[in-house]
Amino acid sequence: MDMKSDALQLGTYTFASRLLLGTGKFSDTETMVQAIAASGAQLVTVALRRFNRERPSDDLFGPLSRLPGVTLMPNTSGARDANEAVRAARLARELSGSPFIKVEIHPNPQHLLPDAVETLAAAKILAAEGFLVMPYIPADPVLAKRLEDVGCVSVMPLGAPIGSGQGLDTAAMLRLIVAHSRVPVIVDAGLRAPSEAAAALEMGCAAVLVNSAIAAADQPVAMAAAFAQAVQAGRAAYRAGLMPRRAAASATSPLTEFLSP
Repeated sequence: MDMKSDALQLGTYTFASRLLLGTGKFSDTETMVQAIAASGAQLVTVALRRFNRERPSDDLFGPLSRLPGVTLMPNTSGARDANEAVRAARLARELSGSPFIKVEIHPNPQHLLPDAVETLAAAKILAAEGFLVMPYIPADPVLAKRLEDVGCVSVMPLGAPIGSGQGLDTAAMLRLIVAHSRVPVIVDAGLRAPSEAAAALEMGCAAVLVNSAIAAADQPVAMAAAFAQAVQAGRAAYRAGLMPRRAAASATSPLTEFLSP
């Protein structure tokens, strides 16, 4: 497969890699940098609260901004409503210069599920201001269309709750979103294994965003490489066209014809 002819298109930007990385849970900065390199990820998200130039030990923006071939996507993690998310997005753009913003609003720290109402309100404002908005959302086909209509360049429904490792619990809804979406659908949150990333790509999702599954692995750098391979395999399978499911067995060759005289 010619990967250049199958680029991920987000607004006016194109990316060869369909694996996006989160950066919030790595044990140290060096491991994070090595994992990004191993993953081949070109779009990496970082929370505004990790832009801390006065405390280099707690700053991710500096190391990430120096990585070649990597575009930063600040996120609004920690915002509790649309107003906070919009303020965070504006500040992040001023500090980073990146047009991308991951709108992430989860007011309840017990479950960290995205607030659909506040996310839509923030996305509408930010898209109108020229941001390339990529909202983290529940796997809701109606909300996904609303966000597409207000100008988001992608939608990012969860596979399962953040950091849960429960995989593609929302697979049925993801299929509906993919079927009706005109913008890339990127699975964000809940993945545990590379096989789940491959399954997401096989069903037609444009990409996956992974953090905990890599950062919390025994060997994060090796796991990042495994996810990269899985995403490529899943996309290749989708483009090749999976065989249809059948209710019964179907012989791959005649069973008795070779015995006929």
